[in-house]
Amino acid sequence: MYRPPLILIIQGIEYGEGPGKEGQRGPYIQSERLEIYNDYIRKLLKNGSAYHCFCTERRLNILRRDAVKLQRVPKYDNRCRNLPPEEVERKIKSGVPYCIRFKLTSDCQYYEDLVFGAIAYDVSLNEGDPVLMKGDGFPTYHFANVVDDHLMGITHVLRGVEWQISTTKHLLIYRAFGWTAPAFGHLPLIVNSDGTKLSKRQSDVRVEDYRSGGVFPLALVNYITLSGGGFDHVVGQGVHLKTMGSWLKSFRLELKRRLQDHTEREDLLDRLQSLIKENYPGRNLNVSRGHLRNVLVWAVARITRVEELATAKFGFLWILPSAGQARVDSQLLGKLVHSLEGVESFDEEPLKGLLRSFSAENGVQFPVLMKMLRSALSGLNEGPGVAEMMHLLGKNQSLERIKAAIR
Repeated sequence: MYRPPLILIIQGIEYGEGPGKEGQRGPYIQSERLEIYNDYIRKLLKNGSAYHCFCTERRLNILRRDAVKLQRVPKYDNRCRNLPPEEVERKIKSGVPYCIRFKLTSDCQYYEDLVFGAIAYDVSLNEGDPVLMKGDGFPTYHFANVVDDHLMGITHVLRGVEWQISTTKHLLIYRAFGWTAPAFGHLPLIVNSDGTKLSKRQSDVRVEDYRSGGVFPLALVNYITLSGGGFDHVVGQGVHLKTMGSWLKSFRLELKRRLQDHTEREDLLDRLQSLIKENYPGRNLNVSRGHLRNVLVWAVARITRVEELATAKFGFLWILPSAGQARVDSQLLGKLVHSLEGVESFDEEPLKGLLRSFSAENGVQFPVLMKMLRSALSGLNEGPGVAEMMHLLGKNQSLERIKAAIR
């Protein structure tokens, strides 16, 4: 008898259709859907989007070993992609083991991530043709998730950010079938203390462990949601236990969309302005509407909640350095200001090139110049790259901060 996943039971998450709650889109267990997958594999083979691969595990291991020796990215060399049809038929009849691979095309796939914004990537640059159906007749995740989501009418896919690049591969599979892909949103991961992905193999993080330890379901829900992103949370009001219904109402993915709507954008600017003033009372701040707007556009691909911009990590954006705080070579930075005043584009990459050229032409080590500029721009020892910081602050504010540091 099927038992729903324990995570659903303990958290009280209700699903509309699935094992134990039959509907029109079953079966729901992968091993019961093998004939469905085989039907769709045959369609890809017929339209030329997939092919039989007879390479042995030994050959694949040799490819990986040789790539590592040459310090290259290990990937399949697509050897079987262009085998003559008669050879493929002969090998199949002879009982030679095979898998089914998908033909990657060398074009850049673009999609609008619901969380991070525009994503574009050519997956063929770093991967060989991926396996769709393994030699044992079971599908890989890359294939099964596309077929299942399409047949089950999935409109939105929310998953961990480690799948973000693979989404471009999935889009190619959707295109090979002529299907419309769902909307994708990728969420930040909850990680271990050393920054690695949280894993049940590294500590007691299984749901069963929390239940046996006496942790109540609602407490676990609140702990997980506060550890993640996408939920509205008011800074300074403490933590309150919220019900599942309350969390559902407060879940948000539409920061980018809200920026495109005039009324909602103004509301966001008001909210951010208030947060900055509350978190940094008595400080000399730059919270002009233009600066706030530029920061929000920059932050769309970097944060999941507006409140993050009010944390110490982004303090340099708002707090203006105190007079005399920066330790700089005034003559050197004066020459740099003169060079920067004639620059039209303050985009990050051109700025990097200009700063490197300036350091070489003036006999100053690049890291030393960067340290001086960071001090002049923010008065902080850490933060994003100097060129990125200058791009975000903009030409006028960057030059004003450098000039203030050398007066």
